[in-house]
Amino acid sequence: MATFDLIVVGGGTGNTVASAAAAEGLETALIERGPLGGLCLNRGCNPSKMLIQHANLINRIRDADEFGIDATVNGTHFGEFVREVNDELGDVASAKEDNKRDEENLTLLQEEARFVDDYTVELTETGKSHTAERVVIAAGSTPVIPDAIDGLDEVDFMTSNDAIRLEERPDRLVVLGGGYIAAELGYYFGSFGTDVALIEVEDSLVSREDSEIAEAFTDIASDRHAVHTGYRATGVTESEGEIAVTAESEDGDEIKVAGEELLVALGRQPNTDGIDLDATNIETNDAGFIETDDQLRTNVENVWAMGDIADNSMFKHSGDYEGEVVIDNVVHEKERTANFVGLPHAIFTEPQIGAVGRTESALVDADQEYVVGRAVFTDTAMSRALKLDHGFAKVLADPETREILGCHILGHEASILIHEVTPAVRHGLTVDDLATTLIHAHPALSKVILKACKDVNR
Repeated sequence: MATFDLIVVGGGTGNTVASAAAAEGLETALIERGPLGGLCLNRGCNPSKMLIQHANLINRIRDADEFGIDATVNGTHFGEFVREVNDELGDVASAKEDNKRDEENLTLLQEEARFVDDYTVELTETGKSHTAERVVIAAGSTPVIPDAIDGLDEVDFMTSNDAIRLEERPDRLVVLGGGYIAAELGYYFGSFGTDVALIEVEDSLVSREDSEIAEAFTDIASDRHAVHTGYRATGVTESEGEIAVTAESEDGDEIKVAGEELLVALGRQPNTDGIDLDATNIETNDAGFIETDDQLRTNVENVWAMGDIADNSMFKHSGDYEGEVVIDNVVHEKERTANFVGLPHAIFTEPQIGAVGRTESALVDADQEYVVGRAVFTDTAMSRALKLDHGFAKVLADPETREILGCHILGHEASILIHEVTPAVRHGLTVDDLATTLIHAHPALSKVILKACKDVNR
């Protein structure tokens, strides 16, 4: 049995923890069965956003006549750019592996690992065991594949892992789910001519967003896709190259939707089963996430958890932040606490969605009083320059202190605009701080935030 000072299970953001520990002289083992960089680099946000940029470009070309420019799309090299994107990211992952092998005090073990006890893991291929005084679990998440859909296990469906590598564009695609992944990949495939149908059990797409944002986005998506909200998929069949999905509403209405390909995008779940966490004393919650305290420690001494597998937000940027906290606590013994106040997120469809802080429904559930300020993109000079015909920003504030409680944006570059409000939510600033103290450059699109803040209590 090999003994280390630290074992890091998972080579996504966990690889930064391993390198930091090794740089400080800790004998460190980094265990990752797949390419380094984890989900985001290889199967998630990096490839999907690169592919979505191809979709954005083709849509801008199609809209060129709005600017008096005669432009047409004569063809696309779909499979070629899909390969280029994945090959480029594969090279990045390979470079990470080469760098890790050259780092002193770091041993890279590219095998699947399963826990034997709290501090010991066994590699499934070689059967070798490794133990350490300290352990960081960063084993990520896997797509949710429900057992309740009859016949799903008998058809050839895709998850997001497969969809971003699909080199032949399907003519018709059925998507189970209406969350972030479903919305983004539906937009991507639809932009290149695929007829996309989305089946979502909630009453709107992206239902975790503020309800006003979700409803507006659902209306926009319905103009380009066949959107079936309020339906739960109950069965799947495949015949002669066609996959048919049966779905039912709560009142018993039944629909059948068919396509060449089926994408299951029903969320992600922590990979606790995949690493045999039951062999340890590490506690998980009902959803299977590892429970951590505010220093990202588990209930077992000298064991930390971070990233998708921990009970925090399942975003790459939150994982990066957690990695910084874990490095301070594991490597430098600082007892740093994690603070997730003001954690933003974005959805990279067209239009984009950006959000930070609480939604209206969350405030209602908490019996928190609030006031609302709204502004539409079309009231800004830059919106007119860009010829935008939709989009709005919504600010939620405390009626007495005027502190910003949340901000939700649907519109062009919302992923960038939301970062104007993120520091305000994190540091307790008010709508007046943004509306009167902060000077906005004209005619930047960020003036939609200025207008929304000024609209509070108007």
